[in-house]
Amino acid sequence: MGERAAGSFRAGSRRWFAVRAQQIWCRVVADTPVPRSGIPLRILQGRRSSIGVTSPEMAISNRSHPTTPGGIRMPNDLPEVQERPGLRPAPPPGGPPMADVWVYNGRAYDLSDWISKHPGGAFFIGRTKNRDITAIIAAYHRDPAKIERMLQRYALGRDATPRNIHPKHNAPAFLFKDDFNSWRNTPKYRFDDRNDLMHRVKARLNEPALAARIKRTDRLFNIVVALLAVAYFAVQGLRLLDTRWMPLPAFVIAMVLLRSSLAGFGHYALHRAQRGVNRVLGNSFDMNYVALALVTADGHTLLHHPYTQSDVDIKKNVFTMMMGLPRLYRIPVHTIHKFGHMFTGMAIRIADVWKITRRVGVQESYGSWRAALPHFLGSSGVRLLLVTELVVFTLAGDFWAWALQFIVTLWVSTFLVVASHEFEDDSAEGVEQGEDWGVDQVVHANDLTVIGNRYVDCFLSAGLSSQRVHHVLPFQRSGFANIVTEDVLREEAARFGVEWLAPKSFVADRLPKLCRSYLLAPSRQAREQGWGLIREHCSPAAWKASASYVVAGFVGIGSV
Repeated sequence: MGERAAGSFRAGSRRWFAVRAQQIWCRVVADTPVPRSGIPLRILQGRRSSIGVTSPEMAISNRSHPTTPGGIRMPNDLPEVQERPGLRPAPPPGGPPMADVWVYNGRAYDLSDWISKHPGGAFFIGRTKNRDITAIIAAYHRDPAKIERMLQRYALGRDATPRNIHPKHNAPAFLFKDDFNSWRNTPKYRFDDRNDLMHRVKARLNEPALAARIKRTDRLFNIVVALLAVAYFAVQGLRLLDTRWMPLPAFVIAMVLLRSSLAGFGHYALHRAQRGVNRVLGNSFDMNYVALALVTADGHTLLHHPYTQSDVDIKKNVFTMMMGLPRLYRIPVHTIHKFGHMFTGMAIRIADVWKITRRVGVQESYGSWRAALPHFLGSSGVRLLLVTELVVFTLAGDFWAWALQFIVTLWVSTFLVVASHEFEDDSAEGVEQGEDWGVDQVVHANDLTVIGNRYVDCFLSAGLSSQRVHHVLPFQRSGFANIVTEDVLREEAARFGVEWLAPKSFVADRLPKLCRSYLLAPSRQAREQGWGLIREHCSPAAWKASASYVVAGFVGIGSV
């Protein structure tokens, strides 16, 4: 079979088309040389695909930072608990293809056949192939021991090796430090202590009174969201019908608050089981113009939450690209960049994800096209809605009202994204191996307050007001559930000697610090070269970087 795979390369054959597609891909979007040998970076062969390791979303993110060349996948008839060689980007260049392996507690498993069966949706399994899923399982399940027993059906009967873990978590390499290696640098926590903070809090969730209260508040949260969605369209309708009914200041303030609230709901929808209507509703995460849920759901739920403020946490890089711009250009250039994302860029990214999903295979990412379509339709629907709003307001002669709410929403939301963690503090204590995971989550998260009422702040902060509970219990379905669980976490944290700090004001505390760190700081190049203010803004390199940054937004490349 190996000889056949190596030698069958006839013009018009399936492998020939795969090579040509890869060559076109390299030239058009990766701008990398195409090997004259004809061996593509990835070749789809056999009945299984590789999307779980290099997902369509991450492949698109790699467009300006190409991934490492991988190997050829070949069909096989191995039993379910034996390893299958897979089409993967090789860990070191020139290495063998990576097998279908998920790592849990240092042991190797093949969950390929569990992807479509997972009650939480195929998304969470497909994206974690060739990753260590120990912290993910512990964080996202009420009873991880039950999941551990289920995993034994898929055990490979051996310890995991560095070859089973993708060195960059299947994410673009630029999101991590140059010397980052997933096997070596991913934090290792102990989850076998039933008396640690996380287990104690989860045990108390089973108290009948608290469980009933959580269920009621989840329903109330959904009702409030439905009312906010009605208000969202009503505010715009009033403005379009007669500006006297919705003056400009009231319109802008209302739109900022409503967009932030609906994005907050989308945030929690991404943490729910990715089945049914949640696959559509999770895309409301995009309503504040910052993200594309179809792409960022992986980085947020599976890299940020389990490994908060560690080297794995890619949320630390929200401002990475922007900091390459001169400080006085930063606001206008990034604003135009994000306008480009909203207008054409995100649509291009969605189309690219769709094409790569078709080429690589859908089974190991979404389980099936039937399961995948709601994700794509929801994402496309939100894109269409946002662009339609722009067109309608422009045709109505009220473009500047739309533009003002766009700018204010964008910047308030951008700072909200990072306000609940102190990423700007380079001296912040890093994560050390062996720490209590629950304690670490509490220490590295900030609760936020806007007006002082936790239930209102839940929406004004895009769902980030009870951030400490959200990080210890990321599977909870609503911000209201986190609020009613806060007393439990505070009481249990006190048993571990963890100081419970007061919530931080977004307006008075976090926003000024973030502005100083991300808007007033010199550009990365100016800092490295020791340039002054004038040279920072007048150098040809600064102009080129700014122009490239604008264009990147319109073609779907850049911060998401």
